[in-house]
Amino acid sequence: MSELGRTEAWRRTAWKPEGEEEPLETLEVSRAEGVVTVTMNRPGRKNALTGTMLEELRSTFDGVASRAEDRVLVLTGAGGDFCSGADLSDAGRPPIGDPQSGLDLVRRLGDVALSLHRLAKPTIAKVDGVAVGAGLGLAIACDLVVVSDRARLSMIFVHRALSPDCATSWLLPRLVGSVKAKELAYFGEVIDAETALRIGLVNRVVAEGELDAAVTDWATRLAAGPALALSTAKALLDSAWSSSFADALEREAECQAVNIAGADVREALAAFLEKRAPRFGAS
Repeated sequence: MSELGRTEAWRRTAWKPEGEEEPLETLEVSRAEGVVTVTMNRPGRKNALTGTMLEELRSTFDGVASRAEDRVLVLTGAGGDFCSGADLSDAGRPPIGDPQSGLDLVRRLGDVALSLHRLAKPTIAKVDGVAVGAGLGLAIACDLVVVSDRARLSMIFVHRALSPDCATSWLLPRLVGSVKAKELAYFGEVIDAETALRIGLVNRVVAEGELDAAVTDWATRLAAGPALALSTAKALLDSAWSSSFADALEREAECQAVNIAGADVREALAAFLEKRAPRFGAS
């Protein structure tokens, strides 16, 4: 296919209709006890992002948002790596030198990051191996990041003569501070798991063989928790950087009023009085 043909194919690609169940080419999605695990499944390319994968990620995230039974999302990669960023060898990518198609591509990548960030449910990135470029962006767009001790992370963009994308320019300064974020972006150096933990880029580092168990523990605990309270906590914390002190107090009051009127608070109080563990979301 010609460069023009590849570009037109890229532009014509549409998101899957909401609610439509189709076989996925690049992802594996599994569900268990309220936890949805989304696995980027291109291990031969270190789970590099293609146009098809972007479509399937956004469609999947939107589907999770609409399903009440999906309470927690875990994002991970197959074959010992999280994600190596955009696949520069993708046959459907826009040609180099076409700014409009490049703009279209990065906006579609941004749509995926935004869909993940806006998901009103707890999200966990389970990171083994590499998480670089846009792959790092997807990891840190999750609420919690758990990495194996063999994880390697990088803002690799500069080595491809590119600037940050996938919301990394917004996320990094908030996680590690402006000065450190600029260092990571300017040099694009690969950092190991312990360094990522030390600078506040990730939540936990565990041995490679313990990664699945560590993430499963957190995910199942969150899935068993009060969904509304977790959702409102996420919304409050995500809005903290754009809120004044007074605004935050008012938003807290509004969210707490919603919680107090809900069934989870009644269950929590009943469990406290009955000296038992609460059963949130039980039918």
